Amino acid sequence: MQAPSLVRPAFDLEQANHDLSSASAEDVVEWAVARFGRNLIMSTSFGAHSAVMLDLVTRIVPRIPVVFIDTGYLFPETYRFAEELKRRFHLNLKVYVPEMSAAHQEAIYGKLWEQGEDGIERYLQINKVEPMQRALDELGAAAWLAGLRADQTDHRASLRPVDVQNGRVKIHPILRWSAQEIDAYIEERDLPYHPLYAEGYRSIGDHHSTLPTTPDMDPRDGRILGQKKECGLHLPLSEGEDQSLRSSGL
Repeated sequence: MQAPSLVRPAFDLEQANHDLSSASAEDVVEWAVARFGRNLIMSTSFGAHSAVMLDLVTRIVPRIPVVFIDTGYLFPETYRFAEELKRRFHLNLKVYVPEMSAAHQEAIYGKLWEQGEDGIERYLQINKVEPMQRALDELGAAAWLAGLRADQTDHRASLRPVDVQNGRVKIHPILRWSAQEIDAYIEERDLPYHPLYAEGYRSIGDHHSTLPTTPDMDPRDGRILGQKKECGLHLPLSEGEDQSLRSSGL
C-alpha cells in the first residue's frame, strides 16, 4: 500500500517559532489545529504524565487521532492505565504494534535489548520506530503533536515549539513546561498519574528496561536501554536528513 502524500504546509518555520515563542500550550495546539486540520495527529506513551497532553489536546480537538505504540513489552499497569484514560477522554485511539510479535522476535533474535548498542538499535527500530512511521503514513499525518519537554534530555532541550522531523512537522505544546508546572496542571485538572509513578517510576517504558529512580536522580536514568534516554521515536532518521529538512523552508 502506497503511503499518502504529505501535505506541505505553506508557512515559514522560523516565523512560526517566533510567533509561538511566548504562546501558551493551548495557543500552540490551536495554531496546529488551524494549520493542519485533519492532517494532525498526536502520540502518547501512556507514561507517568501522559494525562496532561491528553487532557490539554482533547479539550481543543476531541477526535484527534491518538497514536499509541504497543511494543508488547509494556507493564501491565500501562495497559490498564491506557484503558482508564481512553474511557476518561473518549480517545480516538489508534494502536500500532510491531510487525513481528515479541515472541517471534525473541525466537529469532533473542533478547535484543541485552545485545549491546547494535541489538538495542534493532530493538528500537522493530518495536518503536517502524510502527510509528507506519502510523504516520497510514493516517496521512502532516503534523504530529508530542508532549516532549526541554528538561527531559539534551536532545529535547535543543527543540523548538515547531520543528521538522523526517518530513513531518513536529509540534511541542508543553516544551518549556517544568516538572512543577506539570504537577500543578495535574492537580488543577484532577488528573491521574501512571500507577507506577507512586513506586518511583518517573519515566516509564518497556518493563525489561525501566527502573524506579529516587528524587535526586534524573527521571530518565530509569530508562536503561544502553546509554540511551531517547526511545528513537523523537529523533531524525539521520543528521544529514535533519539538516536538509531544517533548510527546506517549511
